[in-house]
Amino acid sequence: MITVELLWLAAGAVVAGIISGILGGLFGIGGGAIIVPVLFEAFSLLGVSEAVRMQLCIGTSLAIIVPIAIRSYRQHKAQGAVLSDVLRLWMIPSVIGVAVGAALAALAPPETFKIAFVLIAVVIAAKLLFGGDRWVLARELPGTGAMNGFGFVIGLGSSLMGIAGGALAVMVLTLYGKPIRSAVATGAGVGVPITIAGTIGYILAGLPHQAALPPLSIGFVSIPGVVLIAPLSSWVAPFGARLAHKLQQRTLEIAFSCYLLLAASRFIASMLS
Repeated sequence: MITVELLWLAAGAVVAGIISGILGGLFGIGGGAIIVPVLFEAFSLLGVSEAVRMQLCIGTSLAIIVPIAIRSYRQHKAQGAVLSDVLRLWMIPSVIGVAVGAALAALAPPETFKIAFVLIAVVIAAKLLFGGDRWVLARELPGTGAMNGFGFVIGLGSSLMGIAGGALAVMVLTLYGKPIRSAVATGAGVGVPITIAGTIGYILAGLPHQAALPPLSIGFVSIPGVVLIAPLSSWVAPFGARLAHKLQQRTLEIAFSCYLLLAASRFIASMLS
């Protein structure tokens, strides 16, 4: 039975690796919104304790996304679309936000992370489905204090949801009238420090819970999950980044929004059951 379950895990990991890599390059997201729900179902099937399952999904997702974020950022940087000033402003506060999220992973109940995933997923889906160019607060970015605050929120939200932060960064930048290509490229860039810091944070946060975690886990990071998904995701990420500069994205935005809403519904159902 375990062999069959592991085969299903491997098959799901391959699909998730390909999809998350393409989405990581295309939307400037690391694919965590895809990876976390897939891992949640896989770890549920393998009997991982509810008390640590969501944290394990998020930590593993962040570790998987590290190479995706790096390759996606390099590809976008080569296109010259990255807003370097914004990236520098967000670097430190986003890492602080990640650290707070990792600390919560060691202390907070799993429902905290499900609620965070649902709220962030619904906001992102609503922006993609209904916002478009109509959701604009101003045509210029706010001051340094507000930008630091945005950076912190992006880091915190990312570490609670298991994403690289690109989707949140894109939302902020487009709200202030920045072109979608520059927003996507900058979102890819902010994902690099977020995923690296998040991986380290979730490893440390999970060490006191090691006895409750499945074999071959280091803190809240599953090594089999990383090994199965990360290489495929990293390999296909540049293809998605190239597509981002060539294709109309509306159909993909709608499809991704529907997936987010479906995943959010699954977590709501798990909290109510």
